[in-house]
Amino acid sequence: MQGIKDKVVVITGASSGLGEATARHLAPLGAKLILGARRVDRLEALARELSLPKDAVVETDVRKAEAVKRLVDRAVSLHGRIDVLLNNAGVMPLSMLEAGKLEEWDRMVDVNIKGVLYGIAAALPHMIARKSGHIINVSSVAGHKTGPGSSVYSATKHAVRALSEGLRQEVKPHNIRTTIISPGAVVTELGDSITDPGRAEYVRGLYATVGIPAEAFARTVAFAISQPDEVDINEILFRPTKQEY
Repeated sequence: MQGIKDKVVVITGASSGLGEATARHLAPLGAKLILGARRVDRLEALARELSLPKDAVVETDVRKAEAVKRLVDRAVSLHGRIDVLLNNAGVMPLSMLEAGKLEEWDRMVDVNIKGVLYGIAAALPHMIARKSGHIINVSSVAGHKTGPGSSVYSATKHAVRALSEGLRQEVKPHNIRTTIISPGAVVTELGDSITDPGRAEYVRGLYATVGIPAEAFARTVAFAISQPDEVDINEILFRPTKQEY
């Protein structure tokens, strides 16, 4: 894992799941972490456990552009730069379209799409100025396939992939790398936001039968970050070996 030590890495959604696992994995490798999430108490506990400075934690609701900018600016104020942005925050309240759960649809669009855009907007000026940086956006297997109950969630994750490909092409003149990571059934709290009983039962069953730990995602992030500057890992799709969908 050469190439990770001393890199300034900003992680959204770092209070649990994929973000927390990535922080735990990167800290011993020497990354300088800046952690953002809404649940500050959990962030602070994680920071203490990883021996991070207190100001490495920033309360961040990715639905608010100014909050994401504050997170990125904290990294720059502490370390003079941002090397990696992991746009990880996401929600997955699956439901059938006929249920008409408009508030849940709005939340998915705000977190899963706008949150990624706000991260890009906050990080790009700093990376362009330095002609260096790496933006990692989290999509999903659902960003490649759509099934009953996942229409809106899949739409947001397809959008992440489309945004990321456009970003990849736009930042080539600035020597900036981009990566899309699309996990399959990784066991996290993501399914806890599902209010539809049928979809919730399906996800619980999927996690119980084929789910893999969040550390699998963390290792994937580390692989992308650790590549030499001339190597740009643009997309990684991974699933549990037993997962069919």
